[in-house]
Amino acid sequence: MKKLHLFFISTPGIGNLVPLIEFARLLTNHDRRFHATVLLISIPKRPIVTSYIQSRGASSSLDDNPITFVHLPAVDPPSSDQYESSLAYLCLLIDKHKPHVKHAIANALQIRSNSDSDSVRVAGFFVDMFCTSMIDVANELGIPSYLYFASPASFLGFLLYLPTLDAQLATEFVDSEHTQLIVPKDSFTELKIPSFVNALPPLVLPTTVLKRKEDGYAWFLYHARRYTETKGMVVNTFQELEPYAIDSLRVGGMPPVYPTGPVLDLAGPAEWHPDRVHQENIMKWLDDQPPSSVVFLLFWKHGFLWSTRERPKNTAHLSDEYSNLEEVLPEGFLDRTAKIGLVCGWVPQATILAHQAIGGFVSHCGWNSIMESLWYGVPIATWPIYAEQQLNAFQLVKELRLAVEIRLDYREGSNLVSAEELEKSIATADGR
Repeated sequence: MKKLHLFFISTPGIGNLVPLIEFARLLTNHDRRFHATVLLISIPKRPIVTSYIQSRGASSSLDDNPITFVHLPAVDPPSSDQYESSLAYLCLLIDKHKPHVKHAIANALQIRSNSDSDSVRVAGFFVDMFCTSMIDVANELGIPSYLYFASPASFLGFLLYLPTLDAQLATEFVDSEHTQLIVPKDSFTELKIPSFVNALPPLVLPTTVLKRKEDGYAWFLYHARRYTETKGMVVNTFQELEPYAIDSLRVGGMPPVYPTGPVLDLAGPAEWHPDRVHQENIMKWLDDQPPSSVVFLLFWKHGFLWSTRERPKNTAHLSDEYSNLEEVLPEGFLDRTAKIGLVCGWVPQATILAHQAIGGFVSHCGWNSIMESLWYGVPIATWPIYAEQQLNAFQLVKELRLAVEIRLDYREGSNLVSAEELEKSIATADGR
């Protein structure tokens, strides 16, 4: 049987790696002709990412058709004068890996060619949304490239339309007097994006877009233009969830779009997190709560489970656990809420959402979180923070009617969400 070799590469963050690797596992398990090699960009001091990769490597080795994981050599990080935003830092770091990616693929091809030249053919190279510079490597080696898009089809449509939208942003928006964001000249301005049914209010655009003069926006445009160079776009969504957005992508001149979701790691950190004792304690606490009585992340009149972590120290690091929660919470908060709530750091989100005690989820509206919530039927209240989360929140509330609104346009620097806003949204979700 002729083997079809596939290569994969992802942005080195847990939210990007998990859906890409899970997709590779599903693909190789579905069709035994496929063999997958995942190329890994390493960033130091990311224990959760490291633990996940080690776990997947160990479990894959037991499969009949195991995935090969290749750790790429480290490169010198971009210097501080080369970037302004964290996105630009990541994109420059990824681009620096092109010689190593080319060498790794060429080496893998040579090894397999020497072992059995008639039984292996390279079928494709999957790159994620911020790894499009690797399309150059695929072209040099004569390998078809495909986009693996771990966010919704609506956001893919937004990015594909961004080069066209850029002209409107340049003429109809001006710099804000109070923030670093651009704002419309006309307060009634709304934006019509082909992948959304409704016109978008400007403040639900990603912060990277509203900071149009920063380098992160230039990288958005760069990647958006390169998506169309691929042979196909694989999206972690499904037709029943996003019919309008998916159909909007099936237009002339675009690569074929393949909705292949939901791609989920339902075992989640409960299976691979390095601090298993902490995870088990959380689940034991949930076991003692009544069914549908706990709000995940949020605290109010219900019991709550609040996962909170420090901000990243810099662009190269993930959030860290707080060493002392009492130093960052109001005085006496932990004592006052000890009987109704639990405050913790990193949690096994999918496992928690599956627990019968969970009655609602206040979500930042990352796509992985949304898919897990929908999978387990947990009501969502929207509190977006960064990336495309404001667009996701808008789609959930205004288009799909699958969530209740706390805020749609919240981002770093916004006015703090009030207790009254929280109470109103939770009461709505609870049917009161």
